[in-house]
Amino acid sequence: MRYLFISVLVLLSIGLSAQDIVWLTPTEHDFGEFKRYDLQQVDFEFQNNTDEPVVVDNVRAACGCTSPNWSEEPILPGEKGKITVEYDARKVGYFYKKVKVYFSGIRKGHKLYVEGDVVEVVEE
Repeated sequence: MRYLFISVLVLLSIGLSAQDIVWLTPTEHDFGEFKRYDLQQVDFEFQNNTDEPVVVDNVRAACGCTSPNWSEEPILPGEKGKITVEYDARKVGYFYKKVKVYFSGIRKGHKLYVEGDVVEVVEE
């Protein structure tokens, strides 16, 4: 019983620590309609509301068409950081892509989404 209680406390603390990263921008972005081969980019901004510096350990994109960029510098308590996501439109049609962000000391990844509709380039 004692181990169960300790396990529950550990799980609760992990869940709460994930909430200490606050997204200042929406976690979903719609690029709308744009032409094939046009590179689209969006910044997702967050704030560290923990008592410790955090580092973006890893950012994983769903496919090669989605490219995340981030700083490996620690974000101090109260400071802001950002994840830049680029979408390289090679295929025509609607897309909805997920990007997962992992912070140091926080097990659960944060999910970001980008979507849009790629149209064929029409030459005149």
